[in-house]
Amino acid sequence: MSDINKDVHKHDLLGGRLCLDFANTVSWHDSSEESQELLTSYEKLVNWSLHANILNKQQSLSLLKKAEDQPAKAIEVLQQAIELRESIYQIFSLVTKNETPASKDLAILNEALSNAYGKMRVVLGENKFSLEFLNGEETLDGMLPPIVQSAIDILTSEKELSRVKKCEGHPCGWLFLDTSRNRSRRWCSMADCGNRAKAKRFYRNKK
Repeated sequence: MSDINKDVHKHDLLGGRLCLDFANTVSWHDSSEESQELLTSYEKLVNWSLHANILNKQQSLSLLKKAEDQPAKAIEVLQQAIELRESIYQIFSLVTKNETPASKDLAILNEALSNAYGKMRVVLGENKFSLEFLNGEETLDGMLPPIVQSAIDILTSEKELSRVKKCEGHPCGWLFLDTSRNRSRRWCSMADCGNRAKAKRFYRNKK
């Protein structure tokens, strides 16, 4: 049985919301030449989902075993996940520029939404009802519904939607939710793109 891939756990979760972290599973997303895909296999999709706390270890190992028994289906789910990720990325990238998302990307998200709600149930908690996802290990695409729900939560919240930004460190392209008080965050990370920008300014000033 496949095991947990520790390399995936080095990938920073800086988006502030699950769907934005999922959109950031490509390094240098705004560069067609330098971009680096993290989700190069179904196994890495599962392990990223564990890293992002969508799945627990038992669920992850269960899905990896199912994938061994259904390799063609696992590849199909991986392709579906990447298509969904790119649609989420394009939608929010355009939102950051106050532009209208493409109908194709909205259609992909809506189809994923329809599938996601088929894997939810109403449960009664302490004096209130809530929606709960079915066990993530039951189907190979069990990690996708929480990602879809995260995207819908932002898109239907005027407050949160207005705080979605794209890192200014070109060609990084990572998305994040700016939760700073004065909405001044410009970088995915000050330790990464922020420091590179500072270094470039210092070099230009020195010249």
